[in-house]
Amino acid sequence: MKLFKSADLIRKSKYISRDLSWLRFNYRVLDQAKDAGRPLFDRLRFLAITSSNLDEFFMIRVGSLYNYLDYGKERVDYSGLRELPFRRKLLDFAHRFVNDQSMTYLNELKPQFEKNGFNILRMDELTELELKKADGYFKNTIFPLLTPMVYDSYHGFPLMMNQMLILGVVTRTGTGDLETEKGQERLTFVQIPQNLTRFFELTRKEKVLFVPIEEIVRANLPKLFRNVEIESADLFRITRNGDFTLEESEDIDTDFIKELQQGLKTRKRGRVVRLEVEPNASALLMTVLKERWKIDNGNVFVINSLIDLKGLLQILKHPNFRGKTSRQPAPIAPLSLPEGADENLFEYLKHHDVLLHHPYNSIEPMVRLLEQAAEDPQVLGIKQTIYRLADDSRVTAALLKAAENGKHVSVLFEIKARFDEERNIREGARLEKAGCFVIYGVSKYKTHTKMLMVIRKEGEKVTRYVHIGSGNYNEQTSKLYTDVSLLTTNDVYGHDVSEFFNVITGHSQPDDYEYLITAPKDMRQQLVHLIREEARNAKKGLPSGIVIKINSLEDKEVIDELYKASKAGVPIRLIVRGICCLRPGRPSLSENIEVRSVVGDLLEHSRLFYFHQAGQPRLYAGSADVMVRSFDRRIEALFLIVNPQLKREAIGILMLNLLDNQNSYVMREDGAYIRRQPQPDEVIVNVHKDFYRRDEERLANATPDGMLLLLTAAKAAEEAALAAAQEPVEACGADEETPAEEPEAVVVEYMVAAEAEEKAEANRTNA
Repeated sequence: MKLFKSADLIRKSKYISRDLSWLRFNYRVLDQAKDAGRPLFDRLRFLAITSSNLDEFFMIRVGSLYNYLDYGKERVDYSGLRELPFRRKLLDFAHRFVNDQSMTYLNELKPQFEKNGFNILRMDELTELELKKADGYFKNTIFPLLTPMVYDSYHGFPLMMNQMLILGVVTRTGTGDLETEKGQERLTFVQIPQNLTRFFELTRKEKVLFVPIEEIVRANLPKLFRNVEIESADLFRITRNGDFTLEESEDIDTDFIKELQQGLKTRKRGRVVRLEVEPNASALLMTVLKERWKIDNGNVFVINSLIDLKGLLQILKHPNFRGKTSRQPAPIAPLSLPEGADENLFEYLKHHDVLLHHPYNSIEPMVRLLEQAAEDPQVLGIKQTIYRLADDSRVTAALLKAAENGKHVSVLFEIKARFDEERNIREGARLEKAGCFVIYGVSKYKTHTKMLMVIRKEGEKVTRYVHIGSGNYNEQTSKLYTDVSLLTTNDVYGHDVSEFFNVITGHSQPDDYEYLITAPKDMRQQLVHLIREEARNAKKGLPSGIVIKINSLEDKEVIDELYKASKAGVPIRLIVRGICCLRPGRPSLSENIEVRSVVGDLLEHSRLFYFHQAGQPRLYAGSADVMVRSFDRRIEALFLIVNPQLKREAIGILMLNLLDNQNSYVMREDGAYIRRQPQPDEVIVNVHKDFYRRDEERLANATPDGMLLLLTAAKAAEEAALAAAQEPVEACGADEETPAEEPEAVVVEYMVAAEAEEKAEANRTNA
């Protein structure tokens, strides 16, 4: 059979598929789990993260694809593929990833469990005493929570919850069953309670044993199915489409919160997009599940290891192993905030701006400013946007205290923050009850910007204390995510942020901001203008350069402008953690563009935009990525860094990211990634460690001239990295078309589907 040459279309496209690029990002996370130089517990954490990432990918990205497939809507991916060919390519790549994920667990990590003081065991590997304890746990804790749900001609198909472990049990009836004939097979589902831990914990001498809860249930199934023969009991797990679209209205009377809450319920009943199952599952079970959920072998993932590797996090939380993962150093004081100055931030900020670089600098100054504002009798009001909060949030506590103390508190809670919707609704209700003015989102836009303003009366005037940044107001994630933020009383920032709050909380149409670039107003246009200025300078023979650090690069209009700037001779260095739809290094298109991704101990989350401007650079930071949704469907803000000292600090952040040779992956033209390795004469640079050191020499070199020199040096280093490494991080190259290693029937199904898709595509072209 001839395979549909989707690889040809992918190779010809000047864009990389967003979804395939995302899967490559998860491969870079998996590469951390495969890194033998890391402690085992770090590697387990990264493996669990890949599992969590993949769950969200199927719920949202694959779910979105099925919104097109199920409703007959047309969609052409950036790779040039239509819906069906792209589905096959995407699921094929996902199968490869899951296979590599399982092999990493089985071959590289599991053999090390015993020598690290623990193991994951089946019931038949337990001693008699251990079996008694496990059976006692089943009897006293698990058994009362189980509800077998039979499916036959008398009983409808039960609702099965998203991402819950389920046993599909096939039994053969005996003479005592009045509803069915003797010897007939019946199918029953037993859902494993989600409110129990993934493993039952035992101790054997000095080792901790973890027994998967499904193994305990499986061993005790005869207590649920009495006087019948159990033919098989196979574990599976489903992932449902979680990408629902809110039908938003400009009508101010629409009860938006109720609409959102209704949308959340659909996640529980959304169409199934993935079925994970143990090997050699019952034919009856698989036939029923495929027919019921309208899925095929492309959606079926046979897991040879542990289903739902997120459960490994339980091991890391066990008291015996706390502290076994690598610990980050203690935060250092910000370069622009002397020790002790945060005791009276109001006084210090009247005369100085402060740049915070998290987690190397603590989020504490911002939290302390908010807590001081809540108690300070001179503070008149607080305005803040909130996207995600920590558990037991000090931010919420401070806002509640401020309201109790009679201050005006305005909060914009973004209740469309994915998977935090219910929490944000709940927290917003608490603030409303306390007397805060709470807004739940703005019309059809998601408010993603991060802003805080404290209004304080000082003598005859009012001073505005502004905090604006790239990260959430979340004390927990601020220890794990790299972000940048600004604390200032500069009047221009104060005016711009006041105007911005008037827009998102009222019905104001602002004039141009001086220090802010905002979306959906004109962020795309402003960035395009800055890119074009660099291209014009390059054509005039003036020094030029662009360095952008973001999470995702997907917007075609900006990508096209970067291509044009590259052709004009502008050196462009992109530091893109996750999705990158731009092809770097393609002759006559992007020869002057290099792309790298930094993946390591910390999650890169900061966004910085550097435009050289003939030696007078403009440098922005903020909340926005270069994505269609960021420009068109979100409220975002980038802020200009004008303070010379803070600008140098920000340039230093970009420069060290370009020098990193421990956490960096260089992107090839075909979309695959090569792990950056230091050359023999290179100094070791690790951004996730070196930023914890105050380095005056590094800061002294963080100048426009230093950046220009580095742009050339970075190109040479990345070319050397690509030349030295032949194999990409992922198991397959970007343009390979070989089906995943699956049973022959699966491969045949893929090939039949491919042939049909090829004919359908030809018919569309001819038409």
